[in-house]
Amino acid sequence: MAGVPKVLHISGYQSCGFYVRALGVLRSLALLFPTRLKVVPHEFSDRASFRSWLLDDDGGFRNTFTRDIRAREQVTAPFVWFAPSDDGHDVEDFLGGHDDTLAWCREFMSPRDEIKPNYPVADMMDDGYTKDHGYDYDLVVIGGGSGGMAAAKEAAVLGAKVACLDFVKPSPAGTTWGLGGTCVNVGCIPKKLFHIGSLLHESVRKDTPSFGIRLGEPNGASATDELSGIVPDPSTQMRWELVRENIQNYIRGLNFKYRVRLREKEVTYFNKLAKFTDKHTIEAVDKKGRSSLITAARFLVAVGGRPSPLSCEGAEHAISSDDVFAMEKCPGKTLCVGASYISLECAGFLAGMGLDVTVAVRSILLRGFDRECADKIGDYMVDHGVRFKRDVIPSKLEKIETGQTKVLFSDGTEEVYDTVLAAVGRMADTDKLGLESVGVETNPKNRRIIGKFEQTHCPNIYAIGDVLDKTPELTPVAIQAGLYLARRLFGGDKEAMDYQNVCTTVFTPIEYACVGLSEEDAVAKYGQNNIEVYHREFVPLEWSLSMSRSHNAAYTKVIVDKSPQENVLGIHYVGPNAGEVMQGYGTSMKQGLTLKTLTDTVGIHPTSSEEIVTLSITKSSGEDAAAGGC
Repeated sequence: MAGVPKVLHISGYQSCGFYVRALGVLRSLALLFPTRLKVVPHEFSDRASFRSWLLDDDGGFRNTFTRDIRAREQVTAPFVWFAPSDDGHDVEDFLGGHDDTLAWCREFMSPRDEIKPNYPVADMMDDGYTKDHGYDYDLVVIGGGSGGMAAAKEAAVLGAKVACLDFVKPSPAGTTWGLGGTCVNVGCIPKKLFHIGSLLHESVRKDTPSFGIRLGEPNGASATDELSGIVPDPSTQMRWELVRENIQNYIRGLNFKYRVRLREKEVTYFNKLAKFTDKHTIEAVDKKGRSSLITAARFLVAVGGRPSPLSCEGAEHAISSDDVFAMEKCPGKTLCVGASYISLECAGFLAGMGLDVTVAVRSILLRGFDRECADKIGDYMVDHGVRFKRDVIPSKLEKIETGQTKVLFSDGTEEVYDTVLAAVGRMADTDKLGLESVGVETNPKNRRIIGKFEQTHCPNIYAIGDVLDKTPELTPVAIQAGLYLARRLFGGDKEAMDYQNVCTTVFTPIEYACVGLSEEDAVAKYGQNNIEVYHREFVPLEWSLSMSRSHNAAYTKVIVDKSPQENVLGIHYVGPNAGEVMQGYGTSMKQGLTLKTLTDTVGIHPTSSEEIVTLSITKSSGEDAAAGGC
């Protein structure tokens, strides 16, 4: 674990030059890297006392290393070994003498060790791969999303013969898209672009008057209205059809670039639907129904997931996030069903465009995220114009003569909407892959593939991304897992994907980013009495002139354990540009961040990120979390 040093023991006598030299090098490393190395010397006054300790006491200390012939043959100083405690007992491993110790020090200081300390090593099953396997391909990747393409290209760069299959099955509403997977086509990219547009629209309406900006006025025109609270030309609006077309054109450009990049890396691309017939063979079916067989030594499943439908009567009248970004007509009055980040993000940018939006919430917002931060998002969204129907689910959807959808809710109320968007979860898109025929197990709750180190129970079949059970459903996670897996399979690496302390951001009208544990998870893991929470509310400088923002505040919290090191367990930030703010803190968390390191960091002034490194108010103190000025 990061922050837990190796304990290295070295024994010798004061007049031995080899012992003195080795001890000096080790102490220098321990001084430079105190979280990674601790050195415990066992020093004797002369050679005779050292040899007595080593050899003469009932067979000698060295004979505790019964499995290491080198240890039992070592008779000179220094004698160096690893043990978990300062007394040197419970020996873990024998390192050697002077030369072996200096060689270990050189390896310890190598650039690779510095860049990636304490990363997990993948202990994988032998999948039977040989270079003369006789199959069509070394690797076939099923799924052309971000993770699948990353793995395919990296494997090809490493010399593998690779094919990638991608086939988009139309959504129930008939929406389809091109190469690139969910993120590019119906996820992160269009969502963020709509989100940016809605923030710009909101800023024009709320903030520009306070900065003296008058849209539509000739340059130099006098403004007779008050600066505070003025709304520019009320005709200022986002045109759905225009922004939708611009975003779709951008995405089509990405689709083309992905095809080109696969070709550049000499990855064979098939626009075909795959199904396993045995562990080395898939049946590939194109859009005209023509089938062929493709064989490979190894397969990688990276098909991602698809939205779960509503379970009520008339569910077919709802659309999903697979459909909303491609709608040719403005969604109009919209009901978003669910309190997931997808539902809240869609509700947020639709409301930011000036639409009438309601969110139907069965229980809580953003399950799995920090509760306090999730509630602050809900409060902000209400102020943003989003309405919430709490403790309800749709019990029936009915299409009416106007083309709208009438929704009957579980509390007996009903309302008519132009669009109903279902965002109640996602399921892995694995049900038609034939995985059961090759012994690949899936979680019955979400159809996600069960595996370890991205390897399934069928050793030559692997899985990454949203399709792999108990891993974060995030595009960068899929990409990195794909790269690491390709390097292990074809590059000789052993490094495993580290799924801990991964940053994520929710692009709601007020953004929320976090890394590490939520406060609830920290309490559950360490106990309420063993953690402390530092927190602060503040008004971001960019909001400070706007009267319409005067009652809004950003918020940050840092959760630490009460050990002497005060290790940081989680960082949370609710406010503008949350993803940009959090990324650097994610790097620090990977290195074993402590509260002292965090608060010793000089902030960039005046920024919102600065608030995180200047935290001083604890929840246990009961002090007001609202911050003062500079």
